[in-house]
Amino acid sequence: MGRDNLITIFMCGDVMTGRGIDQILPHPGDPAIHEPYMKDARGYVALAEETNGLIPKPASFFYIWGDALEVLSSVAPDLRMINLETSVTKSDDYWQGKGINYRMSPENLPAITAARIDFCSLANNHVLDWGYSGLTETLAVLDKAHVKHGGAGKDLAQARAPAVFDIEGKGRVLIFACGCTSSGIPINWGTNDKRAGVNLLPDLSSRTAGRVAEMVRRVKRPGDLVVLSIHWGGNWGYSIAPEERQFAHRLVDEAGVDVIHGHSSHHVKGMEVYRGKPIIYGCGDFINDYEGIHGEERFRGDLSLMYFISMDPESGRLARCSMKPMQMQQFRLKRASTRDELWLRDLLNREGQKLGTHVEREDGTLILRGQGESS
Repeated sequence: MGRDNLITIFMCGDVMTGRGIDQILPHPGDPAIHEPYMKDARGYVALAEETNGLIPKPASFFYIWGDALEVLSSVAPDLRMINLETSVTKSDDYWQGKGINYRMSPENLPAITAARIDFCSLANNHVLDWGYSGLTETLAVLDKAHVKHGGAGKDLAQARAPAVFDIEGKGRVLIFACGCTSSGIPINWGTNDKRAGVNLLPDLSSRTAGRVAEMVRRVKRPGDLVVLSIHWGGNWGYSIAPEERQFAHRLVDEAGVDVIHGHSSHHVKGMEVYRGKPIIYGCGDFINDYEGIHGEERFRGDLSLMYFISMDPESGRLARCSMKPMQMQQFRLKRASTRDELWLRDLLNREGQKLGTHVEREDGTLILRGQGESS
């Protein structure tokens, strides 16, 4: 099958456009936050500027995407999806005792649509940071902007429902989103038939995989591609829990999932190809205001990847996976240096050795080669 017939999906890690990012955009919200060590979101702007220099204020809605916009334009993926790790609200009803509460002014949502994002996963540990009113407003703002979403909702049915995309001349893509408490999602954020919240998985058991399989079976048609976006695991560390890997395999074998988009870790983790299906265990952070925060520099959380997953809709198998290395600096994405590209290549190969994958660097792009598949 030629590349024209492939379905290419852009995906990345956490996009956190709240707090400090929100403050540099054209319509900053109330900067008041309720953290033990910072009470004003503008403090994170100051930290970043102390580290790498002045940031324009106000910055345009396109500013934060930087060089990523040119890459997106060049690749022209069929779908663009992110994990939107902030509430989009003016609510002051912050979730007390949580410690970190992200919010972005609804008037700054054009910072998301500037990159023509098609889907936002909301199944994460920050979507309810400003209470149920904040979640309700987030859903309404995305709906008004015609940005599809999943993983959180007014009730269980809405949180579990997939976003459906018809790719002209190629087929349908269904995107489901869910999260785990291992990522920091409070257990009482889980939604049910009568309460708004997150599509929170109770565990990573065979029974839970069966529930996901049932959700997929209800809507999947022959020829559909199914993507599962999952927020799981801790912030730091490369290890992949055995139950995470087993669950990912069950999603492929039992639930008919074709692509697993994993996130939560603040840095890139290893990836696997299992029976022709790509599994990204951790995409790393993509956009955030963490610049100038010290403590885990060895993981290079400032580096990220733009993942372009090209699937053959006829076979449902991975045809090509290319990754563009990026770096967040002055709250803006820029192309990573050659040295950092090589660092990411070596990281992916070190971690991929355990998962049967290998990447090569080619003209500033990391290409998955061999796709050594586990079975």
